[in-house]
Amino acid sequence: MSSAVGSQARPFQVDLHGVVDLLSRHIYSGPQVYLRELIQNGCDAISARRAESGYGDGEGRGEIRIFPSSPDNPEFRIDDDGIGLNAEEVAQLLATVGRSSKRDLFDMPRQDLLGQFGIGLLSCFMVADEIVVVSRKAGESAVRWVGSAAGTFSVSVLRGAELPVGTSVKLRPRADDAELCHRAQVTELASRYGRYLPVPILIADGTGGFDTINQSPVFALGGQERLDRRSEIMELGTELLGTRPLDAIELSSPATGTRGTAYILPFTPPPAARAAHSVYLGGMLVQERSQDLLPEWAFFARAVVDSTGLKPTASRESLVADESLEITRAELGAALRAWIIRMGTGNPNKLAEFVSIHHLGLKSLVAYDDELASFLTRWLSLETTAGRMSIEELVSRKQLIRYTESLEEFRQIAAIVPAEDPVVNGGYVYDAEIIRRLPFLFDGATVEKVALASLLDTLAVPALAERATVLVFEQRASAVLASFDVQVSVRSFSPANVSALYLADDAVLRGLQRSAARRVSNSLWNGVLDQAGKSLDAATELNRRLPQATLCANWENPLIRTLARSSDEAVFNRTMKLLYVQAMLAAHLPLGAAQRSLLTESLSDLVQLSLEH
Repeated sequence: MSSAVGSQARPFQVDLHGVVDLLSRHIYSGPQVYLRELIQNGCDAISARRAESGYGDGEGRGEIRIFPSSPDNPEFRIDDDGIGLNAEEVAQLLATVGRSSKRDLFDMPRQDLLGQFGIGLLSCFMVADEIVVVSRKAGESAVRWVGSAAGTFSVSVLRGAELPVGTSVKLRPRADDAELCHRAQVTELASRYGRYLPVPILIADGTGGFDTINQSPVFALGGQERLDRRSEIMELGTELLGTRPLDAIELSSPATGTRGTAYILPFTPPPAARAAHSVYLGGMLVQERSQDLLPEWAFFARAVVDSTGLKPTASRESLVADESLEITRAELGAALRAWIIRMGTGNPNKLAEFVSIHHLGLKSLVAYDDELASFLTRWLSLETTAGRMSIEELVSRKQLIRYTESLEEFRQIAAIVPAEDPVVNGGYVYDAEIIRRLPFLFDGATVEKVALASLLDTLAVPALAERATVLVFEQRASAVLASFDVQVSVRSFSPANVSALYLADDAVLRGLQRSAARRVSNSLWNGVLDQAGKSLDAATELNRRLPQATLCANWENPLIRTLARSSDEAVFNRTMKLLYVQAMLAAHLPLGAAQRSLLTESLSDLVQLSLEH
């Protein structure tokens, strides 16, 4: 029979009410962390016993056993067969926040254990008003510590107690937190926090048996074993992402003992999505949504790692932002860069799939990040008048790369640019910025912005024998479109089935866009647009020498030739107006009220003329 000796209630050396409020409101994310802290204390105790004396026959197995509470049995208990505590350690270390039992002979914090903060046990006060700890160290008497949320604790030495070496923690949860100590919640929390711990965690099933929740951390494997268990690694990725990853990349940071896996997202993450990497320290979950583990540019990956060298904050729910984390982030980022390069040389199909999924995000990084641009740009693709091309293919074909600044400009010229001399569409987001950087990334590459005003000079003029006819046509057609501030110019170009091109400078295009915006805006915004338009038009007028828009008629087109010989002014006028509207539509430009009215009137007149003849 055992007896308690020297039991006396004493106050904590801190304001316990203030400490519990601090824990629950400012340090821990919620009361559920009580179980993580208890499991961590048990793991630390087992690790300390293994390091000091080990486990002999019949001296324990180095495991943690959890006995959840239930409606019939409100007591929760967790046992470990670790190193245990004596009376002096209990009195000194469990009474003072910030002290830790994990200290070596020189009273320095142990770097090989996670439990470096003496507030773990006090987290239990977030779910219970009283905590009972019974512990025994090898060769010494057992001791019982009882702590109360009222702010006191007592220590009793249990003489003659036949207790095993280790520690047992008991508590009765408050009614509001009772479910956190029931079997379903205990199993979920223990699996979440400790399933990868190297210490077996057993949960009583209520029938005298136990369930073990531990799993192998396959994500941290390397070498041949990683290859052999790749299917399990991919299954874990599917569990984390909700869908099968595009690929799984081995991560390693020898400097901090960090190993893990980065899963490549098979979908484009939302623009506002934040990184959500899982970080384990020694097998214990520290952070499920880390935003600092990988470089910011690695938006396309979700990582899960285990580390022995990274440091947790006091709450053990995030990482300390120190030099170790910076080194780790750089080494893991290097692994992702190496994967991209490997795919580019060994598996171009997978790389093409990766780029097609994440192209917009990758372009945003390449446009402004020199480090990424140096190795990633070549695999991105751009739209050209000869079809979509990778930048590497484009640079290898042409040293001089011509491009347009806007999608509207590209559409205006796409039909007449020869395939052997393609023009790149710089109108999509980030594309123009990337194109302008190419000379700095590829030796010998130069870029040139296509000026629509000078494009006419590159097109062939009709034969000399037809110049008189062409001149008359240009004058007649320009007169018809004068009210729309459009001049007509005749050139010969391919393909012949393109009757006319609408070429306009930026000022005209902006005016068209403002007109389209007015049609869908309220009166207040229309006033802003009108004022902006007046300012821009006034500035443009100072430099204007020629009409801002040109309708380039194709002399190779049969319709244009027929129209040039027509003496019927009504047919000529209506047809030219229709060609003007058709060219704007072909360039995907918005029609204003005048153009829409013109289209309707011209079609009506042509129908009427046909009926009369």
